Amino acid sequence: MGIVVAIVNQKGGVGKTTTAINLSACLAELGKRVLLVDCDPQANATSGIGFHRSTARPHLYDALSGLVDVKQAIHATQFPNLFLLPSDMELAGAEVELVQEEGREQAFRNLLAPIKPDFDILILDAPPSLGILTVNCLAAADYLLIPIQCEYYALEGLGNLLSTIRRIRMAFNPALTILGILRTMYDARTNLAHQVSAELQKHFPQWLLKTVIPRTVRLAEAPSHGLPIIHYDGRSIAAEAYRQLAKEVLERLGM
Repeated sequence: MGIVVAIVNQKGGVGKTTTAINLSACLAELGKRVLLVDCDPQANATSGIGFHRSTARPHLYDALSGLVDVKQAIHATQFPNLFLLPSDMELAGAEVELVQEEGREQAFRNLLAPIKPDFDILILDAPPSLGILTVNCLAAADYLLIPIQCEYYALEGLGNLLSTIRRIRMAFNPALTILGILRTMYDARTNLAHQVSAELQKHFPQWLLKTVIPRTVRLAEAPSHGLPIIHYDGRSIAAEAYRQLAKEVLERLGM
């Protein structure tokens, strides 16, 4: 049965989608059969892995709304072992539609249940909010990976997210486990980055991952080419960082 890892942070611009794409690619490179599920109506993970947003059909909303079987919405990518369940702006409509449904928080869990045996790991790229789509990601996940940019508001936002996780555990998913906190877009030249990193180490030593993702131009360029960093510039420091992250994630998962 595949393990579901949701990548969640209600704050935008913290490298969440970048991490979803590149962790998925690196896990696939290590021989794991990986499904990247784009749960964000902005569909950045879809385009960032080489699919055109308007032509990647059928997509997650089609499967959620019952137009197609979920297996029909899974697309092979150009990379071995890596598959995509794409998103589309239509998924924004699910925010409204799910609110009116009974058991709305379990929609993703129910949708993914039949395909979990087909993959080793399913990576969910959640929207940058705490709306119903993100709640669905949390309810469907076995583990949670939290990317954090080492800046002033990071710790405050983390506190809000941890409160939400506690509520999700009590209401829908008591087994939800925090896999780790990942420092992203890290600029070692700034005092602030070191200070926030030290605070994370002080308060969350059991969750803070050893891997740190640096802020680099090559990593920022890769999505515009529809490529994970390991296929865009495989020798860059960012590529090596995500390879290290994949190994650390597998170690924590016991795989």
